[in-house]
Amino acid sequence: MSTVSDERTTEAVGTTGEIAGGDPRLAKLVDRLPGRMGDTFTYLLKPSSRWVRIPSGTLLVAGGVLSFLPLLGVWMLPLGLALLAEDVPALRSSRSKVFDWIERRKPHWLDPSTSKNDQT
Repeated sequence: MSTVSDERTTEAVGTTGEIAGGDPRLAKLVDRLPGRMGDTFTYLLKPSSRWVRIPSGTLLVAGGVLSFLPLLGVWMLPLGLALLAEDVPALRSSRSKVFDWIERRKPHWLDPSTSKNDQT
């Protein structure tokens, strides 16, 4: 792993040792994001960032729904739902099911040895 991804992983782990996102699989996926986007997502997953996370998630979901417009895309919808799942209990079970599917069908997405930060 690179130094940047190590720092991000360290930031995502709370003082109790629990992953701030609630699921260690989420931390593995965030680790694969490009530098600046991963840092932003790590910041948004911190418990103290709740009042930034909720509007950000809502705006991303709205942008995903309006994906037919230029500059907006469907990629915004799952990202917004993942952010909202931190604060909406009904979405947490769906997020867990998606992570289970990823573990079964796309295990290389969770493999830290294939992190995008290591590939140049």
